[in-house]
Amino acid sequence: MRARIYQPARNAMQSGMARSHGWVLEFLPAERREIDPLMGWTGSGDTQRQVHLRFATRQEAEDYARDNGIEVAISAAHQRKPNVRPGGYGDNFATNRRTVWTH
Repeated sequence: MRARIYQPARNAMQSGMARSHGWVLEFLPAERREIDPLMGWTGSGDTQRQVHLRFATRQEAEDYARDNGIEVAISAAHQRKPNVRPGGYGDNFATNRRTVWTH
């Protein structure tokens, strides 16, 4: 069995970092998907593809894979760029602004 360990990125529909601090062990597909001739749906007999194991740390995921004889490929975690502006919305209307606020 082959798998990959990675740290998931945040969902595009969320602004926070929830559920993106842990690590995921995900099995790679063992067989290709086939199209059902009657319904046209895609499917496969590979049930390991549906398994996603979550771990708190990368080391826990590696230990699990080693203990169960799973060959893994580890993807490095991407670091999020900070996009925090100093100040907030109220600073647009502050009396001590250096520039004039315009529409």
